[in-house]
Amino acid sequence: MTNAVPSNQEPVDPEPAEVWLMPVFTARAGHERELQSVLSSLQAESRKDAGCLEYTVFADMQRPGTYVMFEGWARLEDLEDHNQQQHVKDFVEAVKPLLEVPFSVTTLEPLA
Repeated sequence: MTNAVPSNQEPVDPEPAEVWLMPVFTARAGHERELQSVLSSLQAESRKDAGCLEYTVFADMQRPGTYVMFEGWARLEDLEDHNQQQHVKDFVEAVKPLLEVPFSVTTLEPLA
């Protein structure tokens, strides 16, 4: 027997997939504390955004001045809405002069 959808019914969408990201920030020399401050503020505000599952900033203990963020969103739409929030737009502008290089974002996918 197959799992075909009867012709009079719409297929049911599977649960929306969670979205996990890992942005990395490298401070320009002398701007480490300021970068930590703006990252902490972003963390506090972003945790309030709808669909936020995780939003934590870590200091890379092997690379001083490097900070790794681990963020998870219930759905892609939640991430997209988050990226349109004023606190995110303000952060993106405020962080530019504090970075050695533009920040990178890696999309992650759980193995199981």
